[in-house]
Amino acid sequence: MADILKRAKPLAVNPLKVSQPIGASLAFLGLKNALPMLHGSQGCTAFGKVFFVRHFREPIPLQTTAMDQVSSVMGADENVVEGLKTLCEKSKPEIIGVPTTGLSETQGTDIKRLVKQFRETCPQFDHIAVVPVNTPDYIGSLESGFALAIEAIIDVMVQKSALAGRRHKQVNVLAGSMLTPGDIESIKDWIEAFGLRPVVLPDIGDSLDGHLVPQENTPLTLGGTPKAEIESMGESIATLVIGRSLFKAADMLEERTGVPTLRFDHLMGLDACDAFTHALANLSGLPVPEKLERQRAQLQDAMVDTHFMTGFTRIALALDPDLLLAFGEFLVGVGAEIVAAVAPSRADVLADVPCAAVQIGDLEDLERSAKLADAQLLISNSHAAQSAARLHLPLLRAGFPQYDFVGGYARPWVGYRAARQALFDLANLFLGQHHDIPAYRSIYRPAAEADLGLVRH
Repeated sequence: MADILKRAKPLAVNPLKVSQPIGASLAFLGLKNALPMLHGSQGCTAFGKVFFVRHFREPIPLQTTAMDQVSSVMGADENVVEGLKTLCEKSKPEIIGVPTTGLSETQGTDIKRLVKQFRETCPQFDHIAVVPVNTPDYIGSLESGFALAIEAIIDVMVQKSALAGRRHKQVNVLAGSMLTPGDIESIKDWIEAFGLRPVVLPDIGDSLDGHLVPQENTPLTLGGTPKAEIESMGESIATLVIGRSLFKAADMLEERTGVPTLRFDHLMGLDACDAFTHALANLSGLPVPEKLERQRAQLQDAMVDTHFMTGFTRIALALDPDLLLAFGEFLVGVGAEIVAAVAPSRADVLADVPCAAVQIGDLEDLERSAKLADAQLLISNSHAAQSAARLHLPLLRAGFPQYDFVGGYARPWVGYRAARQALFDLANLFLGQHHDIPAYRSIYRPAAEADLGLVRH
């Protein structure tokens, strides 16, 4: 069990943390015909939108209640009600997410009361789902904000029912914030290989995967989990929850619908992939497809091929809690050593990270710890590039944001094939940093050459 070291500084230097409102917005961006509206100032939304656009390299629909100096002091209740009314009239979304920000939370906004007030004022928009969620950005991180949004979506859009198992081939997938669009696509293929039909919440693999569409522009999300699919989650045969941060959301869904839950901390590495494959085989009653058997054998071969590079490699990690555990267990499983680990916020899962201690802190803490521990490789988001350059270490980019690496958002990490590729990448980074030992030259060589008449004059 890892020791959790508290933040020791009164400020963040080179911050690792991404705020809760951004995490909640990411969850809403995985829903079809949806539109997140952050309750805060224009800067709160604009800053987050910049990172979304740079990471996904796609237009991102985000709206704001545009609190200014006056409304911040005198009250911004009307901003929320009028904002929702305007979006419903002009954009005609199916779902509107309303995360709060640090500004509105400090003001003391009761966001659920304001949504109720909007319902009373504008009953003509009752067919549009409005999901309020409290996500102050002065606590938590992207992961916790994402999880709070999923809990709010289930609370608002999934009704109590006793129809579990009615759809014999349908399974729910609660997808954690650590999963990329490439991961979601891999998971859907994985499930469909067993003849099952996944309903993924949220499905950023459909909305943020980067594909051209006929429309020149749209104010809503393109793709994602449809509203009707979310409402049908109570009829599935099981819920597969990936990421411990969503376990509370899974408990809520099971309590409301009676759909049994299967829990997975992550899907990285041989053991995690085997557990997920075994669960799908049990749910479907079908044998494991030959395609997956071959991919598993390929991963095993890659583990043999790369063990000289991964074995005893000293690695430093700076990631959100769920992803930190995933990488930690995957790397230790192939013989690496986690010599430094940093997370942006506290979470119960951190105690299970396979290392001596996890520091709650920033990328300055990562840099110092990696230097003291003589790390050989860093794994973090693009913000760690400067630290890696100062330490003269290779950086494997993972997590959010990745603004200096094209295609990072689409890369899969889960499944046998993705684990194989991750091993190859780790091995190549190690080889690129590793320098051959210079040839030994004996101190007696000049004398020997002189005796043989080989010395040049």
